Amino acid sequence: MTTETKPAKKAGDRAWDAASVAMVNKATADCVDTCFSRMDTQQNQCAFGRQGICCRICYMGPCRITAKAPRGVCGADADTIVARNLLREVAGGTAAHSDHGRHLALLLKRVAEGKGGDYRIKDEPVLRQEARWYKVEEAGRSANEVALDLANLFLNEFSSQEEPLRTLALAPVKRRGVWEKEGILPQGIDRMCVEALHRSTMGVDHDYEHLLKHAFRTALADGWGGSRVASIVSDILFGSPSPVRSEANLGVLGARTVNVVVHGHEPALSEMLAIASQDADMLAQARAAGAEGITLAGICCTANEILIRHGIPIAGNFLQQELALVTGAVEMMVVDVQCCMPSLPSVAAAYHTEIVSTSDIAKTIGATHAAFDEEKALACAKDLISRAIANYKNRQPGKMSIPPARSPLVAGFSVEAIKYMLGGRYRASFRPLNDAVMQGRIHGVVGIVGCNNPKTRVDEYINTLTRELIKRNVLVLKTGCAAIASAKEGMLTPEAALEAAGPGLREVCEAVGIPPVLHMGSCVDNSRILEAATEMVKEGGLGDDLSMIPAVGVAPEWMSEKAVAIGCYFVASGVDVILGHPFHIAGSAKVTQFLNEDVRGLFGASFHVCEDARSAAEHIFKLLDQRREKLGINQKMERKLFDMKDRRGV
Repeated sequence: MTTETKPAKKAGDRAWDAASVAMVNKATADCVDTCFSRMDTQQNQCAFGRQGICCRICYMGPCRITAKAPRGVCGADADTIVARNLLREVAGGTAAHSDHGRHLALLLKRVAEGKGGDYRIKDEPVLRQEARWYKVEEAGRSANEVALDLANLFLNEFSSQEEPLRTLALAPVKRRGVWEKEGILPQGIDRMCVEALHRSTMGVDHDYEHLLKHAFRTALADGWGGSRVASIVSDILFGSPSPVRSEANLGVLGARTVNVVVHGHEPALSEMLAIASQDADMLAQARAAGAEGITLAGICCTANEILIRHGIPIAGNFLQQELALVTGAVEMMVVDVQCCMPSLPSVAAAYHTEIVSTSDIAKTIGATHAAFDEEKALACAKDLISRAIANYKNRQPGKMSIPPARSPLVAGFSVEAIKYMLGGRYRASFRPLNDAVMQGRIHGVVGIVGCNNPKTRVDEYINTLTRELIKRNVLVLKTGCAAIASAKEGMLTPEAALEAAGPGLREVCEAVGIPPVLHMGSCVDNSRILEAATEMVKEGGLGDDLSMIPAVGVAPEWMSEKAVAIGCYFVASGVDVILGHPFHIAGSAKVTQFLNEDVRGLFGASFHVCEDARSAAEHIFKLLDQRREKLGINQKMERKLFDMKDRRGV
């Protein structure tokens, strides 16, 4: 018996943008193994794992559920096994994003105590605003005094054992009532993750609905807890994002500059690298080495963090991390945590690039480890830049090929920045947006988030869906690698509204001066999308809960456990979520029905699976129309210029 092997895909079938296609071809020519070629070796992926019916939780197994073996050794059926596996994925995703938030809260505490080295509170107005929201006394106190109390409050969000998270108070009142009614108000973030692992241990929780409700509870601890803390503290320490121009794609790398690429998710080091790369002594050192300067560029969510605050260009998103090395023009790639492939050192070995890991919880075989000391942050950053400069002489011109592709972009749309753009300094508000939605000029708001996945053509779903939505007058909010996909496509500029947006959305974008696709930050900044939705509720006219506003979330090409947690906290918040491919739950019809149908009765939203962009667009419009119908606004209102008689009658 022979096993038929499918032919390898062509580069153009793997990636959407020309730069990626060129580098996939170059990797093949250079005999370099990348995620795309490795995907070919994983064609026959485990069907049991894909359906979620493989259980490895205890050592009586592993057990696989089949028609002939409907229960594992312990007696767990498919429903229990699938629910436990999903809960563990949510716990993993929550732990990743929330630990990011914890590290930043600890840094804020050290800064407040005078132990923060080169870090300072960069945005004191945001610090004081957040203190007021959390009822921390700030009047008449120094910034460090306020910051210390706020940092301790945030750290308590991780360790709290009995009280619900304080950050939940930022959600609409009605939504908090839903969470309380369903018994999913999360306590401390650490407690939720530990309890998730405990419940899913062999011999504990076997009720699939009970397990899945805790998955939503754990996810809320991330979306309204750990991730929200991460965004808030980043703004306080590094500055609140505001619109900034830059460029994206592999063409931002310099042919005659020292190229340093940062990749991962922690902004503390990349913030200092942004400063060090512009330091006069570093630039002089680069010129002495024969380079024309230093180019710092980002991959993945670290890219988004330094983009929205410094305008540092983006080299690419998740599946371009290896391709950046294949250019042969990168002196150093600095990695920390999350989404950093263990293959990077082996790809780099074909060129002259040095891979440097900096987080003590994330080491990679073949990478140089340079522990990052936050008390000497700038010195550490300069040391790394110096090492990259020293490596410049080792370039191999015959192996260098930088694709010319690069696109302009505007990013940095925090909620405060959007309010300012809509109403100005003295009338900053979401009122113009709400009015545009009610008048039908904007049909609704869609958040597109998540990673890339080599199972599909990279960026195709994201970009096809984005173009279809803005053509039909939907304002799109983006974070993470989905935002980078639009950046490479040239959709993050105000000019894109003139070229591609429908007439209503174009009118709003022209009047305000914003792109039709708003880049809101890294994937941890998905909490900003919920914050924007909450502002729409607070502004009035679109209902009193997140489940009422015409808004949908989409994860087109997701791949990470973090995306599972994100999807769960969006649905629990009352926002429908479209998945480009399903969770690993097909082995349980009951779990599938619960997540895709039954939770609508609990939260007013559910999951939906649409495996191509066109069907996703149609389904999104169906969901938006349903909400518009319930609000009584699903008709375009005529705009009337009031005369004096009309005004006196108002």
